[in-house]
Amino acid sequence: MLHRKNMKLVNKLIAGLALSAVLVSLAVEAKTKSSNQASSKAAKKADSNKDLSKEDQRFVDLREAAKVNDIAKANALAAQLNKHDLADYVTYFQIKPQLFDKGMQARSDTAVDAATNNFLKTYAGTAIADRLRNDYLLVLGKRQDWTNFDREYAQFQLDDDTQVKCFALQSRMVKGEDSKILGSEAKNILLDPQYFGEACPELVQNLQRAGGLSKYEALAIGRIALENNYETLAKRTGGDDPIADIVKKARVDPAQAFRDFEKKEWRTGRENTAAAWGVIGQFLAKKLDRQAIKAYRLQHEAGHHQLLSAESQEWKVRTALREGDWKLVKEAIENMSPAIRKRDPAWTYWYGRAQKELGDESLAKETMQALIDQFNFYGQLAREDLGMKIYVPKKVAPDEALVKQMASQKSFARAVRFYDMGLRFEGNREWNWALRGLTDQQLIAVAEHAKRIGLYDRAVNTADRTKSEHDFSLRYPTPYREALSPIAQSIGLDTSWAYGLIRQESRFIMNARSHVGASGLMQVMPSTAKYVAKKIGMDNFKPSQLGDMNTNLTLGSNYLNMVLQDLDGSWALASAAYNAGPGRPKLWREKLPRTVEGAIFAETIPFNETRGYVKNVLSNANYYSALASSKTPSLKQRLGTVSPKTSVLSELP
Repeated sequence: MLHRKNMKLVNKLIAGLALSAVLVSLAVEAKTKSSNQASSKAAKKADSNKDLSKEDQRFVDLREAAKVNDIAKANALAAQLNKHDLADYVTYFQIKPQLFDKGMQARSDTAVDAATNNFLKTYAGTAIADRLRNDYLLVLGKRQDWTNFDREYAQFQLDDDTQVKCFALQSRMVKGEDSKILGSEAKNILLDPQYFGEACPELVQNLQRAGGLSKYEALAIGRIALENNYETLAKRTGGDDPIADIVKKARVDPAQAFRDFEKKEWRTGRENTAAAWGVIGQFLAKKLDRQAIKAYRLQHEAGHHQLLSAESQEWKVRTALREGDWKLVKEAIENMSPAIRKRDPAWTYWYGRAQKELGDESLAKETMQALIDQFNFYGQLAREDLGMKIYVPKKVAPDEALVKQMASQKSFARAVRFYDMGLRFEGNREWNWALRGLTDQQLIAVAEHAKRIGLYDRAVNTADRTKSEHDFSLRYPTPYREALSPIAQSIGLDTSWAYGLIRQESRFIMNARSHVGASGLMQVMPSTAKYVAKKIGMDNFKPSQLGDMNTNLTLGSNYLNMVLQDLDGSWALASAAYNAGPGRPKLWREKLPRTVEGAIFAETIPFNETRGYVKNVLSNANYYSALASSKTPSLKQRLGTVSPKTSVLSELP
C-alpha cells in the first residue's frame, strides 16, 4: 500500500494538473488479435462485469477513463478508490494520461515530475513502476533531458520500447560516442515502423548528419515505413526517397510497378535500382506472382542487399524457396542483415537446407546442429534432417514445497485479481514480471500452480521459459480430455492435432474472444458454427451456445475435419484453412510453380499470422503426439507435400 504521506503528496500534485493524454501502453492491447478473458473460475467471473463489486467496477471504469483521456472522470473515480487494494494502479491511472497529449505524443513540461518521481520511489521494483518509468523515459527523451534520462534508463528493467532505445542512442551520441557504432546499433533495432514514434526518425537524421548512417541507409530505414503506408513517417525518417513513387505503386499494383520500372531502371542509380527491385519483388511475392523471382534476381545482380527492408529480405528467401533456387536461397540469407537473420530460426534452418541441396553435407550438418535443442518448428525439422528423433526432454516433476512457496507470492495473486476483473493485460504484466530471474525448477513450480488454479495459458507461458530442466506436460497440457477425446474419436480426428490447434487458438482459455468474433477453446466463428451445426444435425443451435465447452469442441472439431477432407487430407492446408478460410490455401496451392514440401508451403504463406499459425499448430501436434505415444512422430510426414492443383469450388465457409 502507498504510504499515507506519499499518497497525499501524489494526490495534491495530480489534482492541480489538467493535461490530456492517451494511454499508449494500453493501446497495444487493442492491437492484439485476441482480447481473451482468463480461464477458470476467475475468468468466468470476468467474462462480464456483472459480478464485480462496486469498488472493482469503479476501478475498471477508472482504467477506461484514463484510456480515453477523461481526466475529470479519472480523478473523480480515483477519489472514491483511496482504499482500493490496487492503490498503485489507481495512482498510475491518474499520472499516466498527464505525461502525453491527445496525439499520443510525450509532453515536454515538468508539471508531473514530482508525482512521477514519488511514485517510482514508493513502488520501486514493481511491474507498474517499470511501466511508468517507460512512459517517463519518453517524456525525458522528448525534453532531451539526458541526465535524468540516463538515470532512469539504467533502472528500466524490461527495456522493450523501440522509442526509448532510440532516445538512449541519442543520449550516447550527445556524449560523443562513435557515430558508426551507434549507426550499426540503430539498424538492428529499427525493423518495425509502427514503433518508431518521434524518437527514431530524429535519431536517423542525426546519425546521417554525423556520418553514422549513409544517405542510402537512412533512406532504407525510411522506406520500411513507406512500404507499410506510413508516408509522413517515412519522409521524416529518411527524407525524400527517389523511389517513393515506385514503392507506392508496388504496394498497390506490383505487376504494373514491375512493367514500369523495367523500362526506366537504367536511369536510376545502382543503389536505388537494387532497392526498387527488392520492393517490387516483395509485393509480387506476397501475391505469389511468378514475376517475383525475376525481380529478385535483378535486385541480386544490382547488389546492396542490406539496403532492403526486413520484409524484402525475407521474401527474397521465400520466393527462391518456392522456385527451388537453392543457390539464391543461400546467397539471400548470407546477405541478410545480421539482426534480421538472427531474430528467426527459419533462416538458420533454410541456410542449412540450402547447403545440403547444393552438396555441402558437412556445413549443412554444422548449421543444423545450432537448432536441434530448440523446441520449435525448425528445431524439429533440423533433427529430422540430421536423422535424429523428436526430442521430448525428461520430465522434471514440480517440487510440492516449491509450488506452495511460489503460489504464495504477491504478484501471482495480484495477477489473478486482475483476471477476476477481466483485465488480462494488467494480469499478464504482473504474472510475467514475477517470472524474471526464476530458476527452471521455480518456473516449473509456478506453471504447476497455474495449472492447478485453471490458468492453463499461464502454465504454458511459464513452462515455455525453462532452459535446461523441463516438464512438457505443462508446456503441452491436455485439459478437457474427457470432453475432447470422444468427439475426436467419433469423427476420426487426430486428437494431438486438435490439441495443437487449441493450444495455438485459445491457450485453453475457455471464454477466449477474438477481435473478429471467434470464441471458445477452438475459436469458432458464429457463421461457421451455424454451418457446421446444420451439417451435423445439431438442431436449434444458437451462437450463444459457443460458450459451452462441449458445443465449442464439437463444432470446432467437426469443422477441422471438414476442411481436412476438403483439402485432400493435407494437414498443412487444413491448418491454414482453419485460420484463413478454405478458399485462401486453395488459391495459394494453385499458384505454386511446382510440387513443394509442406515446410516450404508453410514458409511461403503470404499472411504473416497464418504462416506462424500453421507452423505452431503442426509443431504443437507433433509434441502432443510424442507425449501420448511411444512411437516417434514425424513433422515432415505431417507436413507432407503440396502440389499445384486447380481448386474445386467448396461450400465451406
